Amino acid sequence: MKEADLYPPVKAFLEAQGYEVKAEVGPADVMALRGDEPPVIVELKTALNLPLILQGVARQALFADVYLGVPQPPKWTHRYRDLVALLRRLGLGLLTIRDGRVEAHLDPAPYQPRLSAPRAGRLLREFQRRAGDPNTGGTTGIKRMTAYRQDALRCLAALHQGPLRAAEVARLTGVARAGALMRADHYGWFDRIATGTYAASVKGIEARTTHGDDLRNLTPLGQAIPDAPLRP
Repeated sequence: MKEADLYPPVKAFLEAQGYEVKAEVGPADVMALRGDEPPVIVELKTALNLPLILQGVARQALFADVYLGVPQPPKWTHRYRDLVALLRRLGLGLLTIRDGRVEAHLDPAPYQPRLSAPRAGRLLREFQRRAGDPNTGGTTGIKRMTAYRQDALRCLAALHQGPLRAAEVARLTGVARAGALMRADHYGWFDRIATGTYAASVKGIEARTTHGDDLRNLTPLGQAIPDAPLRP
């Protein structure tokens, strides 16, 4: 679709609601008036992108009710959903056009952020439980060192001399969730050799070498973790 193809359905959509509509009024692509109500502005583009959003923000210096009009995307990707969330924060509306029909996805309105207490709490707990600062900000494509992973390493370190019961691992490491953590075995580091008793798996033994520096930082006195036999 060309940008000019968007205008007729948008004009018809607004006129059906009682607006008088005119195109290219000053900097505005579309301007609509209905009685004594504040004007409505619609900025048209063939894609929802940053230049269009900036254009909409500029029109907010003139009037409060500003919509962005774009063709309906084939599907709502994460990128589009993120952009719609941005429009909501900016107080911009969104109209989409497909086969001559217009759908209003978002109306202009002041944005009041809703904080998520559970998500914020998880973030704070992660910060407080994570030992040191083992990650580098801005890196991608590598596994992050989380507090959960650090607890798994503590449990792995406790097994360096052989199998232990989960309660003993919890006592030695201070990791209260040691039993549940080793039972879940998200990293493949633990073998359950009897009910409630665990040993380091082959993958776990390899992890002790891979995470040698991390393990040393987690031990109380900074001692190295001794090598364990291939099979405890």
